[in-house]
Amino acid sequence: MSVDVAIVGLGYVGLPLAQEASHVGLKVLGFDIGQRVVDGLNAGASHVDDLSDADIAKMLEQGFEATTDASRLAEAKTIVICVPTPLSADGGPDLGPVIAAVNTIRDNLKPGMLVILESTTYPGTTDEVVRPILEETGLKAGTDFHLAFSPERIDPGNEQFGAKNTPKVVGGHTPACGDAAAAFYGQFVDTVVRAKGTREAETAKLLENTYRHINIALVNEMARFCHDLGIDLWDVIAAAKTKPFGFQAFYPGPGVGGHCIPIDPNYLSHNVRARLGYPFRFVELAQEINAGMPSYVTSRAQNLLNLDSKPLRGSRVLLLGVTYKPNIADQRESPAVPLAKALADKGAVVQYHDPHVPDWTAANGSASRAEDLETAVSTADLVILVQNHREYDVDALAARAQRFFDTRGVAAPGEKVSRL
Repeated sequence: MSVDVAIVGLGYVGLPLAQEASHVGLKVLGFDIGQRVVDGLNAGASHVDDLSDADIAKMLEQGFEATTDASRLAEAKTIVICVPTPLSADGGPDLGPVIAAVNTIRDNLKPGMLVILESTTYPGTTDEVVRPILEETGLKAGTDFHLAFSPERIDPGNEQFGAKNTPKVVGGHTPACGDAAAAFYGQFVDTVVRAKGTREAETAKLLENTYRHINIALVNEMARFCHDLGIDLWDVIAAAKTKPFGFQAFYPGPGVGGHCIPIDPNYLSHNVRARLGYPFRFVELAQEINAGMPSYVTSRAQNLLNLDSKPLRGSRVLLLGVTYKPNIADQRESPAVPLAKALADKGAVVQYHDPHVPDWTAANGSASRAEDLETAVSTADLVILVQNHREYDVDALAARAQRFFDTRGVAAPGEKVSRL
């Protein structure tokens, strides 16, 4: 085995992992089914926000290479699965990418290998889905090869915590499997946390994101009734977070996005319903509240235009920032998409501006790009700050706008400025 680790899936999770492993001298092979991704990486070009072209060039110098040749996986001592786990059309888990990756690994599995699943999924996936496929080879997990789950904790755009200094949770199919996975990550991750088993490690990830999902829903619902009661929720949160214990600040917004919050809790909720026959009510209520925020923002936009005796139909509405987080290009599950669609469905002429998104294909024609920011702001009937990128001088933009709706609570109060 000439490769220390093969990483399957070279996206926001797999690529930072490959970087850290390369930095400590491990021979890293990246596998992806996307030829364009592989060709770009081998040419020194990054396609994710957290790594620059210079970072990729350094990895190549350290021996990293990317490939679409699945047979190369047979060269690896360890294989880590970092593929997406989206939702299916019915809102349940779509394990298609995971199963495809595991089938590919099965065809190249060798005795003594360590296989780790990092893709977020429902409890039991590692043991009930991954293990049986790999054991079709006749090799047994925990005896002939090691099997473990270690949830990814990548936070795109986070300048403080990355793959190296974020504690790594590890749960093995057997204690020996857990030992092998902990030893692997311990080579390049500062802190490894041992979970009892794969199910505990799988559930830990879901608990982390469900906690955030529910608390975001709480403040989103408070945003609605605080507005109706004439209470400044942003001031309320600022006051509450001065308490040095027992409180963590969460903030309202136009919805939730990204690769975790809108998806992972649904994996847990779906699993509870399928296995136990009853609902996970907190998760389902949080999903209802958070999914309804784009519609609520649209209603608020209509009311704000009414203040200027303008109907939403035919009015020019400019969306500022359409990614799911500030200062990155990641658009996964961005609430800007349903917001643009809801506004367009009501007849608004929707434009968008985002310094990180030159072509917003996810909008599916609901919004056109505004090339000149200042002109677009001054000519729009309503400007909605959807994402607060550092490139935006929000107060200057709000001063230029005819009417400004701030969904992120960053604009200074003003006659023409309203906050969520």
